[in-house]
Amino acid sequence: MTDADPSRVGAMPHGLEPRFAVGIDLVAVDEVQTAVAHFGDRYLRRVFTEHELACSVADGSVRARNLAALYAAKEATMKALGSSDHMPAWRSIEVRQEPNGRCTLRLGGHAAELARRAGLTGFAVSVSHGRDLATAVVVALGCSEP
Repeated sequence: MTDADPSRVGAMPHGLEPRFAVGIDLVAVDEVQTAVAHFGDRYLRRVFTEHELACSVADGSVRARNLAALYAAKEATMKALGSSDHMPAWRSIEVRQEPNGRCTLRLGGHAAELARRAGLTGFAVSVSHGRDLATAVVVALGCSEP
């Protein structure tokens, strides 16, 4: 929303109310590293998409810090979606790394359905990692009937 006209921020079409949701998560890199070492490809293919795995492999080895940041983004997205009854499959939430390095979210399956039911139509994600910890914040925006 950095390019938004300040006088229009929060303005919704007549009869609609703005909806906001935020999710945040923090993941220990060593927990992801342990899961990869213990479960290997089974873990990787259950949690991460092909695109996410391609972005997290360098010199033939998996980069646990990148995977931990992606895992945190998926958890943060689930929190923003706000469903406690039936969580979406891990792979139905994909963190896309754009050529400019910016991350975006792509939802499919049950995750997309939860977003639709909640009236959430736009998502912003920010991820970061250090040596020991990875974090992500997801902000979801939309509108709904009053």
